[in-house]
Amino acid sequence: MKRAIYAIFSISILLGCTTTVSAGNSGKGVPGYDADSKSLETSPVSQEEFALLQKTIFFGPDDVKALRQAQKILKPQINEILDTWYGYVGANPHLLYYFSNKDTHEANGEYLSRVRARFEQWILDLTSANYDQQWLDYQHEIAKRHHRVGKNRADDVNSVDHIDYRYMVAFIYPITTTIKPFLAKGNTSQKEADAMYEAWRKAVILSVVLWTHPYIKDGDF
Repeated sequence: MKRAIYAIFSISILLGCTTTVSAGNSGKGVPGYDADSKSLETSPVSQEEFALLQKTIFFGPDDVKALRQAQKILKPQINEILDTWYGYVGANPHLLYYFSNKDTHEANGEYLSRVRARFEQWILDLTSANYDQQWLDYQHEIAKRHHRVGKNRADDVNSVDHIDYRYMVAFIYPITTTIKPFLAKGNTSQKEADAMYEAWRKAVILSVVLWTHPYIKDGDF
């Protein structure tokens, strides 16, 4: 009973953390969003390594095209998508922990709100990216923001300083499988919907692989 009450309370916090910032394709005005910054650290993953990584998961031009098509369907539903993801986090205290004050262990509403705005922009970025050097460099920035080398700095919050590696990988499943019903709402054929879903799944896997770089011992990535 206590767990159920906590879950409901957590969901109410998360779903109440909508932000006044509305993300657009440029990301302008999104707190802590630096994808276009010229000061980004160059990704330690070379272009050659990145190309081989894409080849390994069969990610190519057709997937980029499918992602462009997916954005037209997902963009009008972004708030509903984020409500789904945030509701899932809020219902799981072990995940909400990473957005909590490390001293009081209470969920940080402002932090959640800022992350939500960036999460919204991430959906738009993932479905419109050129997957070039700038995109690659920003994935490394995102990677550092999940790891103790850089977590909390973008928002200057007193939260836990590290997201455990196991959840970085495990989160691939909910972030991919939950997108399928939203894609199904598009006026497309089943073949097109399947292609968009597979492209989304590959793009998420590609992103998460890059985000795990700081977790891996030098020379092992």
